[in-house]
Amino acid sequence: MMKAFSSLQSLLWCHWAMVRKKGSLILCGAFLFVAWNALLLLFLWGRPPIGRLAEGGGAEPGAGEEWGGGKAKVGGAIGLAGEVIRLAEEVESELETQKKLLKQIQSHRELWEQRKELGKRESEDTKDEKNTEELKKPLQIPAVPPSHKTVDDTKTVMEKQEVLMVTSPQLVMKEQEPKQENKKIVENEVGRTKPSPQIIIPILVIACDRVTVKRSLDKLIQYRPSAELYPIIVSQDCGHADTARVIGSYGSQITHISQPDLADIPVRPDHRKFQGYYKITRHYHWALNQVLNVFPYSTVVIVEDDLEVAPDFFEYFRALYPILRSDPTLWCVSAWNDNGRDGLVNSGKADLLYRTDFFPGLGWMLLKEVWAELEPKWPKAFWDDWMRHPEQRKDRSCIRPEISRTITFGRKGVSLGQFFDQYLRYIKLNTEFVPFTKVDLSYLVREKYDETFEKEVYSAPLVKVEELQQGGSLKGSGPFRVQYSSRDSFKVLARNLGVMDDLKSGVPRAGYRGVVSFISRGRRIYLAPPEGWTKYDTSWS
Repeated sequence: MMKAFSSLQSLLWCHWAMVRKKGSLILCGAFLFVAWNALLLLFLWGRPPIGRLAEGGGAEPGAGEEWGGGKAKVGGAIGLAGEVIRLAEEVESELETQKKLLKQIQSHRELWEQRKELGKRESEDTKDEKNTEELKKPLQIPAVPPSHKTVDDTKTVMEKQEVLMVTSPQLVMKEQEPKQENKKIVENEVGRTKPSPQIIIPILVIACDRVTVKRSLDKLIQYRPSAELYPIIVSQDCGHADTARVIGSYGSQITHISQPDLADIPVRPDHRKFQGYYKITRHYHWALNQVLNVFPYSTVVIVEDDLEVAPDFFEYFRALYPILRSDPTLWCVSAWNDNGRDGLVNSGKADLLYRTDFFPGLGWMLLKEVWAELEPKWPKAFWDDWMRHPEQRKDRSCIRPEISRTITFGRKGVSLGQFFDQYLRYIKLNTEFVPFTKVDLSYLVREKYDETFEKEVYSAPLVKVEELQQGGSLKGSGPFRVQYSSRDSFKVLARNLGVMDDLKSGVPRAGYRGVVSFISRGRRIYLAPPEGWTKYDTSWS
């Protein structure tokens, strides 16, 4: 025991010396090796002989000495070899675990460094902005006495003020004060929707076993204006090796994370065919937790591995982030129009945006605060339909475009091509870049939007669906309104007009306040409930 204690002291001294003096690293390593082996030998010598085990399993002096001497020696040797092999296997297993952890840290290191660098830049930008604000502060110009001020003098002084960017309240004419007030109100409203240039918006790609994820990633990287502001994180489920190789081929352009739990989920017998939906919901939960709680970011845009994005995809979400952040009646921004088929949208209005009560998905932005609300009660399956329940939506809306900023090319999937051949394959993808960050989008704020929307819908002439169809007598460019009064009448009218007829918790796809807006034969049509609508009927599902 004294020898073991002495060896232990030597180990501690060596560790201290390694920290204090890096130059003695090799010498300490050699000493550590010798000391460790000495301890191992002491441990082995101190063990009782293998043959001296009582019948009860405990060590007992002299027990079993009659057992053959040769057998005892052989048994002891085999036992010692087995013990050494077992220890070696444990060490190897522990090293493998450490190797995996190091790989995971290395995969995230680059992204952390990018975020750290970006944080420095933001700090520098803030300092620059403060300096600029100091320079822009109004100079205190003495007021010109009224008795000496003429119209020409005032004009000259004001012209100089415009050149020097100086403000002197005493020289502003009274007639201009109302204009200044109005301008200030407009600036406040625009400021509410002004894009934040430095906010990081990560793109989370949900992947499984589609090697065609390459098509999705190629477009994301092609249109991405900044790798620092838009880090792409691919979260893979399923453990599909070929798909993992495709994702890995992008190297440092993306971050690849893997959902660790690949086991089947216990489900009731009639839900065995829905195992895929359970796994997708589990994957979403894990992936969103990683991005919003582990990395962590304040927002995220989610796409799946079968989506292709439009050229202004990133511009679209950056411009709408401030509105999503400032308007509590919104809870998502989506790139998708459920009725976005060619012929049902106005191709000349790529900049047209709407509010919708229907959660569209298929390329959508989520805030960390909303995830904190949803995460504790996240469902076991069918997460997208769960999002459409009143308990989750809470009368909140999403923003959607007239022309979709994503299309799906994945006919293969857990839904077995549901809706794909009939609707999804015909969705029109926007090809025109719209500079949304330079557009005033304050019209999407609920206070403004609702008043304008209802006035436009219910001032449109009420017509019958037969008048809109080929051979109908209706003249004019629209807009026109077609009215439904029940679940069944909505479905019949929707089918006749070529829009999607399903409802989720009573909400029609792309609908807002019960109204579905689309183009039919070149004219704007509103499929709407009677005027005075107040709420959705959840039994209409």
